[in-house]
Formats: sequence, C-alpha cells, structure tokens
Amino acid sequence: MTPTDPPAGYTVVARRYRPQQFIDLIGQEHVAKALTNAITSGRIAHAFLFTGARGTGKTSTARILAKALNCVEGPTPTPCDVCDICKSVANGDDVDVLEIDGASNNKVDEIRDLKSNVGFRPQRARFKIYIIDEVHMLSNSAFNALLKTLEEPPPHVKFLFATTEVQKIPITILSRCQRFDFAAIGPAKVFETLKYIVKKEGLEADEDALHIIARRAAGSMRDAQTLLDQLLGFSDGKLTADKLHALLGTAGDDRVGQLAGAILAKDAALALDTVSQAAEAGLQLGELLDQLIDYWRGLMLVHVAGAAARDLPGTPSLHARIRDHAATTGLDTVLAGLDILTAAKGKARTTAHVQVLIEVAVVRLSRLDELLSVASRLQLAAGQGGTPAKMTAPRPAVAAVPPPAPRPVEDVKKNGPVTSPPVATVSGAGFSGELTAAVLPALWASVLAEVGMIRGRNLEPSGMPAILGPNALEVRFPAGYTSQYDAIQHDTSQEVIRRILKMQTGRDVQIKVVLLAATAERPAFTAAVAPDRKKDLMQLPIFVKAAAALGAQLIKVDDGFNPYLANAPVAAVLTADEPDELAPLPDPDEV
Repeated sequence: MTPTDPPAGYTVVARRYRPQQFIDLIGQEHVAKALTNAITSGRIAHAFLFTGARGTGKTSTARILAKALNCVEGPTPTPCDVCDICKSVANGDDVDVLEIDGASNNKVDEIRDLKSNVGFRPQRARFKIYIIDEVHMLSNSAFNALLKTLEEPPPHVKFLFATTEVQKIPITILSRCQRFDFAAIGPAKVFETLKYIVKKEGLEADEDALHIIARRAAGSMRDAQTLLDQLLGFSDGKLTADKLHALLGTAGDDRVGQLAGAILAKDAALALDTVSQAAEAGLQLGELLDQLIDYWRGLMLVHVAGAAARDLPGTPSLHARIRDHAATTGLDTVLAGLDILTAAKGKARTTAHVQVLIEVAVVRLSRLDELLSVASRLQLAAGQGGTPAKMTAPRPAVAAVPPPAPRPVEDVKKNGPVTSPPVATVSGAGFSGELTAAVLPALWASVLAEVGMIRGRNLEPSGMPAILGPNALEVRFPAGYTSQYDAIQHDTSQEVIRRILKMQTGRDVQIKVVLLAATAERPAFTAAVAPDRKKDLMQLPIFVKAAAALGAQLIKVDDGFNPYLANAPVAAVLTADEPDELAPLPDPDEV
C-alpha cells in the first residue's frame, strides 16, 4: 500500500492510503481472491453486493473492481493505475463510473433517471459501472423500479452495491446480486498497517499507542486511520500512549490495573477512591466502564484459554497483570462480575449519573463473594458439606438432619419460632422406606440438579410434585404451561426422571404428568402430603438457622417459589424483633 499523490492542500491519511489494488485489501483476502479469479476466468457477474461494517473496504473494493474492468489493459486483476481511466476512477470523477449516494438519491424518480441512462453505451471505457453506496437507504419504490433492470441489464452495464445494513435490502434485490461479506479487520492487522503509515509519514509513535488505536477502531481500518491522523496532528513530535489517553479521555493501563486490583482484593474503599481520582482528572467515566468490561473479558479469556489466550485487552504491558489477577480469581466470579459491569453499561446510556453507576458496580464487584442468593444457599444446605446434592454414584440412605439445640426460654423473644422438626436429606449408602414429605424436597432438588438445564427449566412451573403412593409421584403443571407440560410428558423426559430417581432411591418410581384445569389451584409446596408451606419451609436448614440466630419468623411465601432451583424468585420474608446484640450470622459452609 502506497500513498497516492494528494491534490493541492492537505489530504487525510485515510484517503491517501486507500487501497488501489486487490492485494492492498487488508483483512479481505477472501473477497480479493474471489474477484481476481472471476476476472481471470471471465465469469464477471452483472451485479455485486458488498456488505460489512464501516471502514472495511467496501467502496474501495468497488473502485478497484471498476478499474480492473475498464483499465486499458483489462479486464485485468491488476489495473495499471497509470492510464487516464484508472486515475479518474481512483479520484471518483470518471464519466463511465458513476458513484451514487443511496442516502441522498433514494427516491423512485432518481432511479428512473438511472434506468433511462442505462441504455446508452459508455463514452470511452469498456463498461458503464454504477456504484451505489449505502444502497439500503433506497425506498421500496426505488428498489421496485430497479428490479427489472438489475435482473437483465445491457451487456455493457455493471452494478456495484455497498451497504452496512444488508438486512434492510429486499430479498428480490439480494437474489439478483453476487454477495460478498467484508469481515471486521483484526487488531493485529490494523496495528501493522498503522505502523507502516507512521513510518511512511516519517513520524514516530509508541507501539502501545498504536495498539490502543487498533483496538479502539473495532475492526474499521478507516476509523483507525482517521484517529491516527487526528493524534499525529495533536502530538508535537512523538505520539505516546499518555498523549493518546489525554486526548481520548481514557484511563491509562496503570489506573485500570490499580482499579481492578483494588476490586479483586475486595478493597471497596480504594476502588471508590480510584474512581473519584479518575473523575477529578477529567477522564470520561463511560470510557472507564468500557475499559473495566474489557479487563474482565480478559480475565475470562485467560481462564478459558490459558496464558496463551489471544486478543487480550489493553497494551502488552497490561496482559501480564491480567494473567496474575486471573490466577487468583474464580471463573464464576469473573462471569458474575461481567454481568454486573454490562448491566451498568446498559444503564449508563440512559442516565447522567454515570459516576454513581460505576461506584455501585465496583462496590458490588468488591463484595461479590458475599452475594449468594437464597436459592444458592438452600442448594448448599440440601447438599451437606457446602455443595449441591448431585447423584453420580449409588445413592445414600435417608438420614435425618439433627435439629438445632433449643435456646433457653429467656433468650427467645415473644415472636420467636417454635423449634421445627428436621428436614430429611439423601445421604448414606442406600434408601429405605416410603417417599415422605420430609424426604421429597431434597430428593427432588437432586433430580433438578441432574435432569439438565432445559428439562429443569421446563419443570420449574410444576413446583414440588405430589406423592401418590409409596413409589409414585405426580408432576402437576398449572393451566397455561402447555409447552412445558408437553416437553415433560414426552416419554424421553419421563424416562430420564425415572432413571435419576432410581439412582437415588434404588427402586422404580412411577411418574405421572398432568396439566391442571384453569380453575384448579397451584399445588402446594408438598402437594397432597403436607399443604402447609410455611411449616415445610421453616424445616429447611437455612430457615432454622435464621430463626435460631435472629429470632426470625416466616410471614410471606410467594406463589411458585421452589427453594431448590438456582434461579427461583425470592419467596420468603423473614422478620425478627430488634435484638439487643445481633447474633453472628451462620457460616454458609456449616449450614
């Protein structure tokens, strides 16, 4: 790629370094090869559609193809670039290559004028070529007027369309064109191109600065060249990463690494202070939020792909810090952090309080390990030893969890609960006895953990099954959940549930799936066996602990609550008298 001779005055970098040959197309080698082969073999279509993100070379490719078709030495895949036709096409003022802006020439009358001129032969070239940029902006009437001409144009006419939104083009137009999709250009290729341009311009730039520009361009070569042009004018001498951050209002690697380190060290105070310093320094807080999202994405990539993960954010000097932080952070924590940051980014688009959103996000990230849902704690409790109950071996026997030691009467407040019987859980080497209300919750939680995500989601509306007999369960779906009922009623789904129950209980358990009528009430937590849901919930270990430690009472249970599903809605509201001294919260690992 070499710079073209600029006209009088200054010409921006993006125009001077515009590709002039198929070989100059960066990141679009597949398109260049296809067009080159088509020209060489003489199989040149009458209509081409180039689609892709902005700045990826669509219009440049159209001009190169026009030169290749009309060059005095052509048709040739390597136009000479020295004849009058090649020069005029490159400058966009050739009489036989008409460039039309689809956004400003989108009416049906303008397309009719185009049709009326199609029949005239080119004045000096081989083909009359119409390049319509942003063709998706044409009106429906304009597209309809173009249909017949596009399908059967005169042999001396070629149509070259370019668009960034191909989904807006009618299918009748798409079916008449050969389509080429332009890919986003990778940061590595953009970096090498920028490095070449800086060298050709006789200037200096830090590689870190060029890496930042390459990533910020988001796959657009034109955006990268435009930003480089702006920065070269801003910097008096060598372009550095510090000057780049000052112009863009972004945080440097040190500040981003410091903020991430404070969050991962659970030092919320230091994290808030770092955000405050960034705001006082005049940084764009929206950009800082984007940089945090990129950082957490880098942590995820290192966790999944290892130290050799590609496409890490930031400059190479930041990659080592990302790898160090990934070694001390769990993948689930990183993914949860990404959810928090992306949610904050979504809210930042509609509010002026960006700093508050970032501060809330960093505080949540700093105490992420403490944010465990009630459903997750119930699963931990059901599994004994801090892990959810899973059935991967011969199932344990049923053993009762010992009830908590009763408190002295003087320690129990007037609203304190009466000690509830224990909940049975699946443990030991086998199962004996009939299915009971005490055993069913833990047993069904294990089924949900083993049945798979899709079947688990389908089972959610049914709640806890009803016990029809010693070895029979009935899964009841409320009216309106027909699709979930159909999925579970299928023989395959029932067979999976029966197989899991047999692994747990050591016996064959029959499953009946029913769809309740519209007037039927939703089954209670323990269905036909124990309709008192509050009493059953108070038997669960986490509620027992809450009652023992805080004197809490269960006053409300939402309909459809299932404590053994990870995404269950909050279902219980516990209240307690204000104690003189707060008792310590129970350790989740001991629940």
